[in-house]
Amino acid sequence: MPLALTIAGSDPTGGAGLLADVQVFRAHEVHGSGVVTALTVQDGRKVHQVLPVFPSVVVGQLRALLQQLRPDAVKIGMLATDDVARAVALGLRALDAAPGGPPPVVIDPVLFASDGTPLLERRGWPALLELCRGAALVTPNLQEAEALTGRATESAEGCEEAALALIAEHGARAVLVKGGHRAGAPDDLLAWRADDDVVLRWLPGERVEGDAHGTGCALSAAIAARLAWGEDLLDAALGARAFVVEALRRAEERAPGARFLVYP
Repeated sequence: MPLALTIAGSDPTGGAGLLADVQVFRAHEVHGSGVVTALTVQDGRKVHQVLPVFPSVVVGQLRALLQQLRPDAVKIGMLATDDVARAVALGLRALDAAPGGPPPVVIDPVLFASDGTPLLERRGWPALLELCRGAALVTPNLQEAEALTGRATESAEGCEEAALALIAEHGARAVLVKGGHRAGAPDDLLAWRADDDVVLRWLPGERVEGDAHGTGCALSAAIAARLAWGEDLLDAALGARAFVVEALRRAEERAPGARFLVYP
């Protein structure tokens, strides 16, 4: 069974963050391990408080874990503070000498909760962008892509400019700009390096009615799980999107109003 590592905050509802990531890993028959970056007080509709973990504890968790386990993929989510982001970068250096090279890293650049609560302090954005350098995939939503690159993402051209900036200026190997918050069809943009060029591919989206939170966490975790199994990036992205759509459908059918996804 492949092993995936999530580095993220804790949502006590299990609908998002580290707890949701581990559920997604398990649904993909991947063993999930986790390093907690922050505790939150939330109820699925509002984040009431964010309590970052001490950076030294974050480094300690990573070093202890990576001494014995070598993940086949890593997913990074909520980081909360600049110091925690830098602690994650420090702890992950242990993977640089991994046999065959470091595993693929998927970064979900969580800047704000759905209710607008900041989940990464503003001064931590540069540290987050440093983590993006060399990442297999970065998965911002429209607001996050615009905030991190300064490119307006209201139009298709703006989304493409933002994706290209994350690759050319910040060193990501691939970017998936999520269009779920866009009026109209929720199409996503996948961009990836190919030799000396960048390929841009729009992925048609399907809007499923519902009020579940944690879809961004689930998508990035599903991609990481599929990369852990050795899928190529495009197949992993397409398969993960279908997985999240199905989880949304199941949520509406089996737990309407529960505010969390239902995984197979």
